[in-house]
Amino acid sequence: MSRSRWVLRLACWALAAFSLPALSQPLVVGSKRFTESYILGEIVSQSVVVAGQDRVRLKSGLGNTGILLSALLSGEIDLYPEYTGTITREILKTEQALSLEQINERLAPLGLQAGVLLGFDNSYVLAMRREQAQELQIKTISDLTKHPRLVPGLSHEFIGRKDGWKGLSEAYQLGGMSPRGLDHGLAYEAIVAKQIDVVDAYGTDSKLKRYGLTILQDDRRFFPTYEALLLYRADVPTKFPESWKIIQTLENKISQGMMLDLNTRVEIEGQTFAAVAQQFLLQQKTDQAQGTSSGVNSSDGQRVSTLQSFSRTLFAPDFWRLGAQHIFLVLFSLLLALVVGLPLGIVCFYWPRTGQAVLSVIGVIQTIPSLALLAFLISLFGLIGTIPAIVALFLYALLPIVQSTHAGFSEISSSMRQAATALGLGFRLRLFLIELPLARTMILSGINVAAVTSVGTATIAAFVGAGGFGERIAQGLALNNTSMLLAGAIPSATLALLIQGGFYIFERRLATSRR
Repeated sequence: MSRSRWVLRLACWALAAFSLPALSQPLVVGSKRFTESYILGEIVSQSVVVAGQDRVRLKSGLGNTGILLSALLSGEIDLYPEYTGTITREILKTEQALSLEQINERLAPLGLQAGVLLGFDNSYVLAMRREQAQELQIKTISDLTKHPRLVPGLSHEFIGRKDGWKGLSEAYQLGGMSPRGLDHGLAYEAIVAKQIDVVDAYGTDSKLKRYGLTILQDDRRFFPTYEALLLYRADVPTKFPESWKIIQTLENKISQGMMLDLNTRVEIEGQTFAAVAQQFLLQQKTDQAQGTSSGVNSSDGQRVSTLQSFSRTLFAPDFWRLGAQHIFLVLFSLLLALVVGLPLGIVCFYWPRTGQAVLSVIGVIQTIPSLALLAFLISLFGLIGTIPAIVALFLYALLPIVQSTHAGFSEISSSMRQAATALGLGFRLRLFLIELPLARTMILSGINVAAVTSVGTATIAAFVGAGGFGERIAQGLALNNTSMLLAGAIPSATLALLIQGGFYIFERRLATSRR
């Protein structure tokens, strides 16, 4: 068997080992990409582990409702924290106020169920700076119609949701306002800096209190009830009976005030999601033993100091795991792009009409926003995680490889090809012995560009559960934590520099060997 076939086979084995679930089939818990969902995902997964059921895996920060729903339907995850209002409006596509029994009747055909009400309601709210609201005498959402020049800074998901800006602007006649799309974690900083005037938030957001924002009264009662609960695959109770019994003990254990406290300890005190969840479970265990019920004392459990050094954040225990995932995503997608892109570049040179069409298609793919491409691939494959991430990176890496191969062949003089033909070399021998070696420098430059670009683009893969240093960037955005953002961005940038340096050394050695 040729060496290239062995390499391809080993790569396929590596992808299978990286992507396929373990034979033990652990319970997989997912969460969305905002503070509260991170915490709830940790609470659910840790509660199972603490009780001795260690066959559980947490996939946190996967993105919005659409991505989590696709992951549930495909079996990539088994459950995740959700809200009744989101289920009725976004998943069931109804404006009706449904009971939990009615929700489950409509979820049944999808193979899903909702349950384990956690004990608090987290409806959407709109908020403003207190001094501005007082100056303009704005107390309700209806009052916003008198001030169309105010600039709302809203999360992208809220702008697109029917129970978000679309429905809200119709119900309150707010069509004259022009919202700006912002990441939810950055919106608070923007409103404090007076770059925006109105922000969407959740009722348990700790930053509402931290920044002294005024919540506008929903005087037309547009926002539905958002009771926190778990959305899960219908077979979870029978597939994981012991774990499910443990999860059910969380019902009505988290009050509105307690959830606000948990969010505060992450967003303001700087504790990690895992540490806050651990403290909550320890307190619950203590309360159960004493037969009492109380809020979580922030002095209990393990506290992560807000003055924790950056080096400790950077080289946290997940550093090597995230690094291995990041490198795998880059190298495997680059290998696929090389296997496909090199022949395509040759085709583009020898068959110009076909090549023009190929370059046009690849160029159009390059313009597709990465999150949009990932969302499409998730729908196409019915999967989240490594496979759609690698396919997206592969597609983005194609263009520089195809273009550099085409350019490298174009620079070979016609006299060189004629000389090869005069020597009796056929097309295949001329290709491998003459043209590819002559075009090698240009091709390597394209591979270098593709590799460096892939390192940066691979950070987006974390938003679909593929891991890598993008996990830290996603958490940093959710918390507006610069230290966490840098802990993800710096290793990624360093990896890109190392790859670029490696290509430089390799090209220098090639140039030296030819002398």
